[in-house]
Amino acid sequence: MEKSLKHLHIVSFNIPYPANYGGVIDVFYKIKALHSIGIKIHLHCYEYGRLHSDELKKYCHSVHYYRRYKGLRYFFSKKPYIVNTRSNKKLLNILTKDTYPILFEGLHSTFFINNDKLKNRNKIVRTHNIEHEYYKNLSEIEENYLNKFFFKSEAKKLLKYELILKKAKTIAAISNNDFIYFNKKYSNTELLPAFHPYDKVDIKKGKGHYVLYHGNLSVGENVIAALFLINNVFKELEIPLIIAGKNPNKHIIDAVLNNKNNIEIISNPDNAKMNELIQNAQINILPTFQGTGIKLKLLASLFTGRHCITNLTMVENTGLENLCSVKNTAQEMSEEINRLFNVEFDEKELNKREKILLKDFCNIENAKMLNRLLTD
Repeated sequence: MEKSLKHLHIVSFNIPYPANYGGVIDVFYKIKALHSIGIKIHLHCYEYGRLHSDELKKYCHSVHYYRRYKGLRYFFSKKPYIVNTRSNKKLLNILTKDTYPILFEGLHSTFFINNDKLKNRNKIVRTHNIEHEYYKNLSEIEENYLNKFFFKSEAKKLLKYELILKKAKTIAAISNNDFIYFNKKYSNTELLPAFHPYDKVDIKKGKGHYVLYHGNLSVGENVIAALFLINNVFKELEIPLIIAGKNPNKHIIDAVLNNKNNIEIISNPDNAKMNELIQNAQINILPTFQGTGIKLKLLASLFTGRHCITNLTMVENTGLENLCSVKNTAQEMSEEINRLFNVEFDEKELNKREKILLKDFCNIENAKMLNRLLTD
């Protein structure tokens, strides 16, 4: 009979509700799944521009909030800024009042993982990315000199700081690519797939009338992907493209204004509107040029959208390659859009998605796996 964990501390880098971007989606739906198998969660959230949430009280035994520090003095340290600013001692005081296991969400939240007061605790780190690679990529695409310097400095610090993962009993990698990386460096690595909002594959019948690209449109990697679609993939296409997401970057807006009138930007749609856009699209197109972590928008598109076109960087080693049309060049993507735009999504493709998605990305089964990691 499987042992069941009774209480668990979760230290989150941000308040995980509303669950409207990649990292917090994984945290929030993990909390819901753990709650559903009877685990009493003591949630600790660093405040980072989000409001306190009553919704979290539905799934957590207790919820605690901590001020995230700011300022230059936290930058001038050997520790990465994203770690050093999440160092509120009130968190340590509460963690030491009992002996429950601790799940640290992201390298960001691990400031106290090596503290002597937590020496004998069962500690797991959920890695959401290979952080130093992520920040290195941010530095390469950033135009602002000061931001570029910050990202480059942070990448170097994160590479050195990453060794702190040896202090965890287990590293729970979010994707197979990340698992391969961490498993080569640390023996204590497990693959724990991303948690998400979906419990069934729910795809509309019929055909849509546009192609959709969606994501946080202020994030560098998404800006590059959107510009690639506008300036290259859709250069000669007359098919409508909708680009939807948070806070569109000026470069995206300018590129659309200077382009043909078949491209539309939808700024800051709420969750309901975004889900509607994904479901009604004929094609969800999701190129990326940043290969770490897993893109939760890919899961959203596969669980609820029709045809999905990606490049290899998006799907390599995810187990989702066969569920997407994988094209790497602008010309290949343009040709595939023309081919799929009038093709109905059929029962065979639906069955293929159900077979893979419901097996490998089942929140309840993955919560049970996490329970085993915490109780073994």
